[in-house]
Amino acid sequence: MRVAPSAATIRRIINAVCPGGLADLLGYDPARADTLAVDGKTARGSRTDDSPAAHLLAAITGKGMTVTQLRVPKKTNEITCFADLLAPFDLRGATVTADALHAQREHARFLVEDKQAHYALTVKRNQPGLYAQLHGLPWQQATAKYYDRTTGHGRKETRVVQALTVTDLGVDFPHAVQVARVVRHRTRTKTGKRSRETVYVITDLTSQQASPVSTAM
Repeated sequence: MRVAPSAATIRRIINAVCPGGLADLLGYDPARADTLAVDGKTARGSRTDDSPAAHLLAAITGKGMTVTQLRVPKKTNEITCFADLLAPFDLRGATVTADALHAQREHARFLVEDKQAHYALTVKRNQPGLYAQLHGLPWQQATAKYYDRTTGHGRKETRVVQALTVTDLGVDFPHAVQVARVVRHRTRTKTGKRSRETVYVITDLTSQQASPVSTAM
């Protein structure tokens, strides 16, 4: 009679497996994907007495299929792992999205020049120079505008999105064609506390390829 391993044994084995290798075996081929999101998360329950929690960088298609992931080495961060994560895959024609940490000029060049892909990268105040440059664009000239309202995660949110073509506006970012300004108005449902945040999305896609609707998603 065979006895199934205990939950603790299964957990120890999974924690010991290289997440990148497992994802390569089970991952989804992104060659047919229109979009690919790169995001990092700290794995819950992975911290031990002698090692910090595992931080993983993953690439996921727009349909929620995991392509690959890797563990970010100690004493480094997600930025240094971006190209290594995506290098093995055919990304021609796909649009890669990422949060503000990855709004890096090297990432934009890698995607457009090396992978023949597109990018849509969020820009926040952690990039003060670029943020100020995008803030100073002539937004009063933007004619395309989109409104969106959502409720979830304990808050109500309204997003107002405007888009500008920036090819002749001197934006210092490789291959940049269009910038969207996203103004988020949030209200906490329990406390009623309100907040406002302005972020930007910079992309090499034209207005015909990406509208304010798509940049708001």
